[in-house]
Amino acid sequence: MYTGIVQGLEKVLDVRQGGGFTTIIISNTNNFFQDVFIGASVAINGVCLTATHIDLDKNTVHFDISNLTNQLTTLKFLEAGAEVNIERSAKVGTENGGHNLYGHIEGTATIVNLIRTGETLHLDIEIPEANIKYFFLKGFIGLNGCSLTVNRVDRDTQQISVDLIPETLRLTTWKDVKIGDHVNYEIDQMTRTLVDTLENIHRR
Repeated sequence: MYTGIVQGLEKVLDVRQGGGFTTIIISNTNNFFQDVFIGASVAINGVCLTATHIDLDKNTVHFDISNLTNQLTTLKFLEAGAEVNIERSAKVGTENGGHNLYGHIEGTATIVNLIRTGETLHLDIEIPEANIKYFFLKGFIGLNGCSLTVNRVDRDTQQISVDLIPETLRLTTWKDVKIGDHVNYEIDQMTRTLVDTLENIHRR
């Protein structure tokens, strides 16, 4: 489980194709992986991945990505040199300053508009039609691993809006976002359960 509070950025150093999966090699410049172990779960751009190899000499960690995960997420676009958002899994008893996220990405959404005001960033994001029903004003969404508050919902255009503060922009890949970019999104599982339950009751 994750909180959606990204710790910072690391770089993709290499991308290797395997049989039915891809391996990405991630730097450890900021020591986010200082105590990582084989089998540990790490959110990379919001996607829960498993550490499969640790190279102490090169100070890198390897993660395998299944073909299905690649198809569902933006990880398929990663190339050497790309920066990625990193969050280690939450530890019991520590503060949760965000929301509960699982790293189980629903798919990708599209940035359709952005407005920079001073050091802040407003984003309008198009959600796939089948899933816009799961988002509500002042609810939250996981976007590229960041827990963000939903400030607008327009079900007719399938859009939501979020606003990013300077600290989020400083620590994450959002500082470089452009109109047309695809982003990983995660639905709050409690909201999904409530909406689906009410729909099932209504059908009866």
